[in-house]
Amino acid sequence: MNSQPKKNNKVLILLLIVFVLPVAVAKLVLSFDLYQAGATNQGVLLVNDINYSNLAMTNPKPHSWQMLYLLPDTCEQVCKDRLYVLHQSYIALGKDRDRVSPIILVSRNSDINTLKQLDISFQQVPANNALAALLTQQQLVIVDPLGSLIMQYDQVIGRDANIAQGKAMIADLRKMLKLSRVG
Repeated sequence: MNSQPKKNNKVLILLLIVFVLPVAVAKLVLSFDLYQAGATNQGVLLVNDINYSNLAMTNPKPHSWQMLYLLPDTCEQVCKDRLYVLHQSYIALGKDRDRVSPIILVSRNSDINTLKQLDISFQQVPANNALAALLTQQQLVIVDPLGSLIMQYDQVIGRDANIAQGKAMIADLRKMLKLSRVG
C-alpha cells in the first residue's frame, strides 16, 4: 500500500516541473533582459506622438500615406541623392503607388531650382517652423494616413548607401501598406 502514494508523488512533482519550470525560466530571462526582441523594420520608429496637429500644420494629403523630405536651402549632392531615392522609391512601389504621396516640404529659402533641374514634380508643401526644426538632418519620413510621423530614415552618405536605404524604406512601407486598412 505504501508504494502507490510514492509513485503518485513522483508524477505530481514531474508535472509541476514540466509546467512550472518553463514559466520560471521565462520570467528570469525577461526580468534580467537576456532576451533581445527582433525587429523587422529597417528605419527608426518615432516613438513620440508627433503628428501634424501637434506641429500646428494641416495634413497636406489626408487619408494617404506620405513620404516627406524637407528641401534644404542649398541642395548639394546629398540632397540630390535623397531626392533621387525618394523618386525611385515612389516608382518602385508599383501597384501601391496610388496609396502613397511623396511630398517635398519647402521653406522660404529652399532650393526649388534643383527640383526643376532634376525634373521632380512631387507636391510641394510649405513647412512650418516646428516641422522644419524637426527635419534638419535631411532625413526621409513616413507619415501614416492619420497624419502621424511614424518612421524616419536618417541621412547616409553616398549614392549606393542611399539606394540601399531606399530599398529598406520600400520594404518597410510595403509591410505597413499590407497591414494597414487605412489609406
